[in-house]
This record gives sequence, structure tokens and C-alpha cells, in this order.
Amino acid sequence: MTITRNGANKRMTKTDELLIRQHCDEVRRRIAQACARAGRAPEEVRLLPVTKTVAAERLRAAFVAGLTEFGENKIQEADAKAEHLADLPVTWSIIGHLQTNKAKQAVRFAREFQALDSLRLAEALERRLQGAGRGLDVLVQVNTSAEASKFGLAPEAVADFLRALPAFSALRVRGLMTLAVFDPDTVRVRACFRRLRVLRDRLRDAAPPAIALDELSMGMSGDFEAAVEEGATVVRVGQAIFGARPLPDSHYWPGEGSGVADQ
Repeated sequence: MTITRNGANKRMTKTDELLIRQHCDEVRRRIAQACARAGRAPEEVRLLPVTKTVAAERLRAAFVAGLTEFGENKIQEADAKAEHLADLPVTWSIIGHLQTNKAKQAVRFAREFQALDSLRLAEALERRLQGAGRGLDVLVQVNTSAEASKFGLAPEAVADFLRALPAFSALRVRGLMTLAVFDPDTVRVRACFRRLRVLRDRLRDAAPPAIALDELSMGMSGDFEAAVEEGATVVRVGQAIFGARPLPDSHYWPGEGSGVADQ
């Protein structure tokens, strides 16, 4: 398979394409089974492939395998990959913490931002979006595990935060996002997901008219089935699609702990 970018030929390995396709099929099968157990339709759940540490050329194989939407934790990594794949009709979602001084980068290429957790960041994004004449889908990040290492609003702070967001007309609020506790105890993991769903259900009717709370982004490679059973509409899956990374997260992001928990 040959893909052309800026006049140069890039040859993708059929093995990469086949493996990614097989892994995606398996993840979708598991999503469908989790939906069946929860009495839901598989179409209610969006699979967001997470590409952190995945080489841009492998993403070309992923595109050939049928993936057209990618999620990235780090804005610098996302920006570089978006530029590399600019010739392909793919969309990008930023799913990790964003500093206000990086808002300009995000506005340049991202279709969605899933980690909004401060009015200061909302202001920075709004200013850049207004200058670019465009809008951005956003999800509000909630820290349902109460871990100091994780970003996101405390659940009790979300209602007031949502009431302030209609002032930022370029931000299209679509729902909530969370990272569950990283723990082999599935009861604790499910509690994080359930906490987000209950919070969303409680806030939905009282939310300002401009605020939509339809999306619940929760669940990664190790826990997405539980997340689907608890109501996830978006699951962020990386290693189950692209394979295990050769080194632990601490090698790529020293000192960040569970704030960049494994997808």
C-alpha cells in the first residue's frame, strides 16, 4: 500500500495495517458485548483510538485500516502528527491536560478537547477560537477518583463551572470526561465511572440551555468494558489497538504519575 504525502511515496507494511484492523475489530466486538450486557446499542459508543508514542507512519497504516479519528495526550505530539498527516482526512482530539499558553496550538488543528477544567483555560481557548473564526467541541474533566496526581474538577465544583461556560460562545460543551483510579480492584474502578454518570444525570436538567451533557468519555484499554457498562459514550483506547509500548509511561512523561494513566 502506497500513500503519497507532498509528492513523496510512503510504503506501509501490510502487517501493520492487518494487525491494527484486527485489534480494532476485537475492541469493537468487546464494546458490543459490553453494550449487550448493559442493554445498550453499540452505536451509542464512540471508539477514540489513542496514539500517544505511536509513530506517525503507523498512523498512516491505521488510516488505511479504517481509522479516521485520533486522540493524543500531549499537544506537542499531537501537533507534529497532525502536520505529518495533514494530507489525510483525519480528525484530532486532545485528551490530556492543556496549559493556557498552548491554546493557540490546539485551536490550529483540534476538533475536540476533552480536558477542560479551568475558566482560565476556557478564556484562552475562547480568545484563540474567536480569532480563528471557529468553534471547538469540549468535555469537562472531572476528578472522580479524588487523586491529587490527576487533573480535573472535583465533582462538587462542576455545577458552578458549567454555569459559567455559556460566556464562552466558541466552546461547544458536549459532556464530561474522567480517568478512573488505576487499580486492579474493579469495584473501585467502576465507582469512578458510576460517579461521573450519576453526576451527569443530576446536572443535565439544570444545566444552562447552551450546555449539552450527552457525552461521557471514560474507559481505556484496561477498563473500557466496565466503562461501557456504566454508561460511557466515548472510550479512549490505545494499547489494545496499537500494541503495548516498549517502555513504561514514566519513561515518556517523567514525574507525571497517573495523570497520564495508560490508555
